[in-house]
Amino acid sequence: MSDSPRLAELRAQEEELVFAGFDNHDAWRLGSLIANHAISSGFGVAIDIRRHNIILFRCVLPGATSDQEEWIRRKSAAVLRFEHSTALLSEEFRARGHSPLGGGWLSHDDYTLAGGSFPIRVRGAGVIGTITVSGLASDEDHQLVVDGIRNYLAAAGGQEDT
Repeated sequence: MSDSPRLAELRAQEEELVFAGFDNHDAWRLGSLIANHAISSGFGVAIDIRRHNIILFRCVLPGATSDQEEWIRRKSAAVLRFEHSTALLSEEFRARGHSPLGGGWLSHDDYTLAGGSFPIRVRGAGVIGTITVSGLASDEDHQLVVDGIRNYLAAAGGQEDT
């Protein structure tokens, strides 16, 4: 099975968006960067950065609803389980013609493949956490996270060579 252009793009993003290191200060700066962009764009989103189950950054902007908490929890769980973005997982399973959320493999109560959660991948350490946005359409949530990471890494000079 050959990759669709979208699958190739999503895989390339994960190869590109790797951190040299990531600590609590990075979480604050990256989360603030994404939040400021969302504010200036008028997006009613919730933003979450976590190292496994420890929340390092959380921001809920006007317009976000209490549902975003559940979406964030379930999106983050999927990324931590599979170590790939929810957008990539969604596309891969769609290309295979099945979903892990059907047939009892993964519970709808605990996981979702809606776009908007991305792994925090650190060179030499692997996936150490997640960055998640919820409140827009899946592709828009995903793009907000990707743009935020890309801008953060470019400004920090920490973007990996691919």
